[in-house]
Amino acid sequence: MSTQDAEIKCPFAHQTFPWPRDAHAPLDPPSQYAAVRDEGPMAKVELWDGSSAWIVTDMEHFREVLTNPSFSASPLVAGFPFVAPARAAQSKSYQTFITMDPPEHGHYRRMLTREFMAKRMQELRPLVQQSLDTLLDQMEKKGAPADFIKDVALPLPSLVISIMLGVPYEDHAKLQKWSADRMDLAIAPEALTRSAKEMTDYIDQLLREKEENPGDGSDLLGRLAAEWVNPGKLPHAEAVRMATLLYLAGHETTANQIGLGLLSLFQHPQQKADLIADPSLVRATVEEMLRFHSITHMNSNRVATEDVTIGGQLIRKGEGVLALLHAANHDPVAFPNPERFDIHRENNGQSHVAFSFGIHQCLGQPLARLELQVVFETLFKRFPNLRLAVEFDALPFKSQSFVYGLRELPVSW
Repeated sequence: MSTQDAEIKCPFAHQTFPWPRDAHAPLDPPSQYAAVRDEGPMAKVELWDGSSAWIVTDMEHFREVLTNPSFSASPLVAGFPFVAPARAAQSKSYQTFITMDPPEHGHYRRMLTREFMAKRMQELRPLVQQSLDTLLDQMEKKGAPADFIKDVALPLPSLVISIMLGVPYEDHAKLQKWSADRMDLAIAPEALTRSAKEMTDYIDQLLREKEENPGDGSDLLGRLAAEWVNPGKLPHAEAVRMATLLYLAGHETTANQIGLGLLSLFQHPQQKADLIADPSLVRATVEEMLRFHSITHMNSNRVATEDVTIGGQLIRKGEGVLALLHAANHDPVAFPNPERFDIHRENNGQSHVAFSFGIHQCLGQPLARLELQVVFETLFKRFPNLRLAVEFDALPFKSQSFVYGLRELPVSW
């Protein structure tokens, strides 16, 4: 009997998905991913609300799902899988181009493509460098031990995306609070909805001010107003959703990646020494950090819009699929010894899927790479003896967040 006629049985069917990480190995993906991959590459799991969905755990079929037009990225399509009540509330609180299918997706995405082209990102490099230098100066002045998350990793991308968008940085505390709420898997849906509305109202007011006075075109909100909203090419409400998405995605993800990336170098002192001795390794180091941590590990959810076969398994119309990029990035077929953090991996940037894959892959990845590269080009020049100030086991991880990371990272130098 073929797998088209019988569902692949999950060896962990009694465990509601998502599965927790091992408390003794918080940097590794849940061990169940490898077990499913060995059996499948995919299996059906039960979600919090009693519904079921397919999980995809290998690179080949991850890419296949995300490039197959028989799957929808829209949470409005019946059967779309949500991994927690908070994610259901978040997805229903607003819709943007990343939750749309063609042709609407491409129509709106193209409006922002040039904002994240490599040339424009390199123009931002002096701003990123200056912002980082200021934060490191302030951290050094305060003295050790310091919380690297609070003092550097979180404020840097927040500051950069605020300047880029034209959002007053003095409002970053409440924006970060709203953003954190919207990434919290454990938050009550009504609390998330409230934070989503407050954040949307805030961005809405800012954009209305830009529509009245777009300014000199130096910030993205002003350009959206002048080039798209005021001429009637983009509805105001859609522009608000775009700007909200950019703020959410523009700092929360990068902040967590900076913290986990630094922790990985602390855990691998020889690789840290290699990076200090050869700064040309910074790009490869950043790519390995992205692959190894895959912090937005459950952001490629899909639902079948017609019967389709993936990996020999029939997925019926209306069935949800969770394409797990963290599992794909730890597929030993794609990456030998995938649980080993290794900044000397070859061709990593061309093969990992930390920014997802296909038409919905992260638009802001050039900005994230820029910020990560500047951080790890600079950090050990300023603080060659930077080190973890507590035992690894004492570190608090975000175990209930859509974006995985550290709550604190105490450091000394």
